[in-house]
Amino acid sequence: MFGIEMPVLVIIALVAVAAGGFAYTFLFTSIETQNKSDQRYKQVKRQETDSKALKMARDSVNEAAKRRKSVQESLKDLEEKQKKKVNYASPPLKIALYQTGWGINVAQFYIASVFMGLAFGLAALLVGTPLFVVAGMVIVGFLGVPRWIVSFKRTRRFKAFLDEFPNALDIIVRSIRSGLPINDALRMIATEAQEPLRTEFKRIVEAQQLGMTVPQACERLHENIPLPETSFFSIVVTIQAQAGGNLSEALANLSRVIRDRRKMKAKVNALSMEAKASAVIIGSLPFFIMAAVYMTSPGYIMPLFTDPRGHLILGVSAVWMVMGVLVMRNMINFDI
Repeated sequence: MFGIEMPVLVIIALVAVAAGGFAYTFLFTSIETQNKSDQRYKQVKRQETDSKALKMARDSVNEAAKRRKSVQESLKDLEEKQKKKVNYASPPLKIALYQTGWGINVAQFYIASVFMGLAFGLAALLVGTPLFVVAGMVIVGFLGVPRWIVSFKRTRRFKAFLDEFPNALDIIVRSIRSGLPINDALRMIATEAQEPLRTEFKRIVEAQQLGMTVPQACERLHENIPLPETSFFSIVVTIQAQAGGNLSEALANLSRVIRDRRKMKAKVNALSMEAKASAVIIGSLPFFIMAAVYMTSPGYIMPLFTDPRGHLILGVSAVWMVMGVLVMRNMINFDI
């Protein structure tokens, strides 16, 4: 029986193989077509994904290029505006008086200058100095001393502003990160900061209330306080308003830069302190020697004040003294 079943099984197997071969022969074309279709579909899908990624990358690059171009145009416009503005390093008298914070006008300044010039001339006349010395003292009291006082007050106010400016920037950064708009942050500084910061930021808030934008109001801050730090602040705010960006991060970096600049200035002052002390000693030495000679031998030095030739010597010496002091001042002053 086993011998009979074995051929039957072989025949069945052969029939099955033959049927499979015929089936594969007739279905091969359709199967190959389906495989090619699947591969083509996957390839098209992959190309669509790659094209979308490429388009997104291209759009991102174009957006970055547009933003960079906008920033460059903003910087160019700001530079052109700065060139057209008045030189605030040596401003006109009206602007210098405004920057002192005294609240006086040019007419009041000239009236005070006239009184000071008359006081200097009267003091020189009472001492008994010659008329040309009296005239010189009047000129110094009218033109020299008042303007020096204005320059000194202006510089001192700028220094006080710069000492508190990084703290104000930190307040703005924390306010923006906590969700407050920049207008509220500026208003907070205008009400709680110390002088002269409070007055200047109050002017920014008032300018916004009159219809100015925040960048325009911040540009006026640089006009009132012409320092590089205020220029950086107005540039950062203007670029953020025109091109977008993280304002809190930019202001935090600006605060760090201002503190680093102040540290560098302190280091330079410490290193140049020896030269400044030498300049003070050299500048004051002639006066000490003159006082010592007058106390020990008055008759020896009095011809300088009584004889016309002595007046000439004193005048030439004063000119050379002023020139030497100015040269030493330029040698020991460093801009950071």
